[in-house]
Amino acid sequence: MIRDNHSAKRPLPSEPILKNRSVKEIAERVLANPSVADKTFLITIGDRSVTGMIARDQMVGPWQVPVADVAVTTATLDSYEGEAMSIGERAPVALISAAASARMAVAESLTNMAAASVADMGRINLSANWMASPNYEGDGADLYEAVKAIGMELCPELGITIPVGKDSMSMSTVWEDKDGKHNVTAPISVVISAFAPVADARKTLTPVLEKKPSRLLLVDLARGKNRMGASIAAQVFCELGNVSPDVESAKELRAFFETVQKLNREGKLLAYHDKSDGGLFVTALEMAFAGHTGVTLDISKLAGSDVDVLFNEELGAVLQVANENVDAVKAAFAAAGLADTVSDIGTLNDSYQFIVGDYREDISKLRSIWSDTTRRIAALRDNPACAESEYQLKLEQNDPGITPKVTFDMQLKKDYASRPKMAILREQGVNGEVEMAAAFDRAGFESIDVHMTDILSGRVSLKDFQGLVACGGFSYGDVLGAGEGWAKSILFNEKARQEFEEFFHRKNTFTLGVCNGCQMVSNLKDLIPGAEHWPRFVQNLSERFEARFVSLKVEETPAVLLKGMAGSVLPIAVAHGEGRAEFASREAAEACVKSGLVSLRYVDGNHAYTERYPLNPNGSPFGITGLTSKDGRALIMMPHPERVFRTVQYSWHPADWGEDGPWMKLFRNAREFVG
Repeated sequence: MIRDNHSAKRPLPSEPILKNRSVKEIAERVLANPSVADKTFLITIGDRSVTGMIARDQMVGPWQVPVADVAVTTATLDSYEGEAMSIGERAPVALISAAASARMAVAESLTNMAAASVADMGRINLSANWMASPNYEGDGADLYEAVKAIGMELCPELGITIPVGKDSMSMSTVWEDKDGKHNVTAPISVVISAFAPVADARKTLTPVLEKKPSRLLLVDLARGKNRMGASIAAQVFCELGNVSPDVESAKELRAFFETVQKLNREGKLLAYHDKSDGGLFVTALEMAFAGHTGVTLDISKLAGSDVDVLFNEELGAVLQVANENVDAVKAAFAAAGLADTVSDIGTLNDSYQFIVGDYREDISKLRSIWSDTTRRIAALRDNPACAESEYQLKLEQNDPGITPKVTFDMQLKKDYASRPKMAILREQGVNGEVEMAAAFDRAGFESIDVHMTDILSGRVSLKDFQGLVACGGFSYGDVLGAGEGWAKSILFNEKARQEFEEFFHRKNTFTLGVCNGCQMVSNLKDLIPGAEHWPRFVQNLSERFEARFVSLKVEETPAVLLKGMAGSVLPIAVAHGEGRAEFASREAAEACVKSGLVSLRYVDGNHAYTERYPLNPNGSPFGITGLTSKDGRALIMMPHPERVFRTVQYSWHPADWGEDGPWMKLFRNAREFVG
């Protein structure tokens, strides 16, 4: 089929954009734009730790700021090799040039991907999601130009492929009413998803600024062209412009990517953040948010006005480089033919301010604007008090963030001649059994997959096990209450009830319930000796599923699985919608705390017990989130130790931690108990 279609010549403004606008005025509007603003409301309602193979999620650093450039997973639960995923999109640019929009989308996916450890750019594969209305005048030709620009030109030059994708070719709607016929047509857009194998998931760069003597370097692949068309800065003033950013050279884009990879392998980069929506201003500021520090920029030697320099969205990145490595980093870019793209633009400051020439603003003030969008959306959807609590925490300059305290040797391990069987119990809807099995396997057990149907049918007997763990997930979709349907399948089945009761009463056994398994086991407390003080678990105070990375303090209790860990404050993943411990009264909860049987409690960055959201993600009284039976053989806890038994699984951890995370001791304690 042959179609004769020509691009429509759209009228573009000839006047300069953002005339007479100040940096302050532009910044405040740009930071509030949803494309730029804090997206915590969207991120924390999705489970980002399930599988135990998530090495890099959206949240970065001790303050858990959602500004990661790339997602990274490990291929297995005992390796560092894995996969990286990134996104690129520049739909507004298509209003000026559809081809440039497509090229910039591909390029952005690559500047994001550069944060991961990718050995060969040629191993990157792209998926292109096209959206257009080719029957609209001119859009068919524009779509052709966009596809040609990346499918036949840019990607072949880069040595990468687009083997898959999808398209939506009906992005237009037409209707009639009393005022006549109307239509709305979306501009051509392509969203690029990039995928690549990574050699080492630990080598992923983040935007977290480290408080070390260092410099901030800007890599500007457009060499000062500062094209402002279709930028967020233009959009927030209802302007467009007539010249958009574009990929100047595929060869130089590849050279940039390979140079960042080389410097990452050599450990020459402290932090990395690509420059995209919001331009240099937002890039540097998000790094300041992530590092909880002030930043001073000097752009006096860069070509163009302050507004154009700070808010253009040309390709590039900001790098944090230790003082002693600045010359080596510049030399590496020079060797790649990119010497004139690198500029020294500033450093960190101790005043907790963002300073650019005459512009000066407190980090907390800018954070209040950037995070206000997520606060407002969360307040409409969730418990407004929780939304406000989280918002206020983000503005606290003195918040120390996550501050681990480990009171034992994390790497201490024993070799055993035997591998006793460990029952990894699951039910329909449970999704955490694989990582749980891996953690117990690493500790010296033979992990056995036990489904509830195995128990109910008699195919498996708990008499063959000394250890039992009920795993996390959503048994029966939680429609009968969190874990309650699972528990009732035991309580109301004579054979199953007897199996579990006999197991719990054997003195040489231990039981662990995690998340959904915690909820389930808490409902079996009448079968478990010394568990009558356990609460039930109900909907989070936020009225929302919570996926967070928080701190727990290990209390001194009889819990055999927490032996030798008392006094430690450890980061851990949580992922639940019904994790709030409910007692008969607050007095009953306080009495439980005083009983010495509350094993784990949420704490803040100063290690004080907390009920403050989101440091306590569910609102449990006195920060209660883990309890033991009186003899210590049964432990229930809402957070997920099995998702953080390796340091590579942590969203953030101190740089001096080794292969094993501190929660690995819980599983090793289990093996020691069995003997």
